[in-house]
Order: sequence, then C-alpha cells, then structure tokens
Amino acid sequence: MSARDAGGALPENAAVDVVALAREAGWTVAVAESLTGGLVAAELTAAPGASAAFRGSVTAYATELKHRLLGVDAALLAREGAVHPEVAAQMATGARDALGADWGAATTGVAGPEPQDGRPVGTVYVAVAGPAGGRGPLPPSPETTPGADESFADRLARHLAHHGTVEGAKSVGNTSGAGETEKRSVTGLTGAQGEKILALRLNGDRTEIRRDSVRIVLGLLRDELITHARAQDTEEIGGT
Repeated sequence: MSARDAGGALPENAAVDVVALAREAGWTVAVAESLTGGLVAAELTAAPGASAAFRGSVTAYATELKHRLLGVDAALLAREGAVHPEVAAQMATGARDALGADWGAATTGVAGPEPQDGRPVGTVYVAVAGPAGGRGPLPPSPETTPGADESFADRLARHLAHHGTVEGAKSVGNTSGAGETEKRSVTGLTGAQGEKILALRLNGDRTEIRRDSVRIVLGLLRDELITHARAQDTEEIGGT
C-alpha cells in the first residue's frame, strides 16, 4: 500500500508517509515549532530518506522569536499572544520561506501546566502552508480514496468522537470546575494566505498534549501532500 492510499485520520506512520510523498513529488518540507519543541522535526528526521525531503526546523519557543525568525506579525503577537490561529499560519509560511522549502508546518499552543495569554491548557493551533504562489489544490476524488470527500478536520473530529483521544483510548484529561472531563474538539480554518489551520482543544497532561499535537500536524501535512499530489496528477492527465 502506498502512502497515498494509507487510510485513517491519524496513521501511526504519518512522518514516514510525509517523507515518502514529498520525495515522490520532488517537494521539500520545513517546520516551525513552539509547544512541541522540536518533536515534529524529530519524527520527520527519523523517517527513511528524510535528507532528500526535510529542509530543517525552527523551534521558536519564545514569543519574540516567532517574529524575529519566522516573520510573524509583531502587532498580531502583541494583540493576541503566541497562541492564535493566524500565528500558527504565519509560522508555517515563515518556516517555508525562511528555510527555502515548498511546504511549511507549524505548532503553537498551551501544553500546561498553566494557561498562557488567557488561553486554557489544551488550546492548540497547527497549520500547513503549501507551495508559495502555487495553484490551489483540485478537489480530491472520492472514487480513489475512501473518505476523500471529507476534510482532514472532519475525519479527525469523527476519530476523536469515536475514540475519545488521538491514541484511541479514553483519557482522564483536564477537568472543568465541575469535575467533568472537557470534550476534545477540532475546527478547520483557513489562514490569510490560504494556509490550512486546525483549532484544537486537547485533553491530557503536558506530555500527552504535545504528543497529540505532533501526530495531528503530521496528519494534516500528510493529507495536504496527498491532495496536492492528486491535483498535480489530474492536471497532467488533463493536459492543463
């Protein structure tokens, strides 16, 4: 089974798939990380053949580095703080541009144990930026991949509703004042330059939130690579 055909919202080998898909299409990937602190880059560099597809990463943990190294708008950071969907989008675009890659991916959020900038623990935004100046992807064909008519956000939301967690096992997670476990959620958004963003509410401790953020951003990146590769194939077949 090829990386394009592998099913599931969050396959265990998403990093391997990302590298394989990028190599096949001749693309390169870069990442910008905040709450995950280099874990996404570690997953990608562990995949076979990573040197041919992975350009590098920027771990911009401090808020000011998001502006200085990745070009995130300083006024946005001052107004909203580092945990914001458009910050994630600009981090992804900034990593792509700064490291000379075709694709950029980014993570920002609150892993705990304390809230940040008024955002509760478990608030996470991940984003993927595609090739600069590229044509938008064609709609995926539902005839070629089961569930391809659904967005990644839809599939992830269904996965969380069914399994309760990214790993597929119920988790105690963070609790509200009433002592009830907070519900996980995912919302798909689009950035100012067309970046794909997921707004997430994740449960669990610091380690679990970081781990789940890594799996989700790699799953989103994998999904975008598949969609764009399919669009390229369709254009080539159609002679456009």
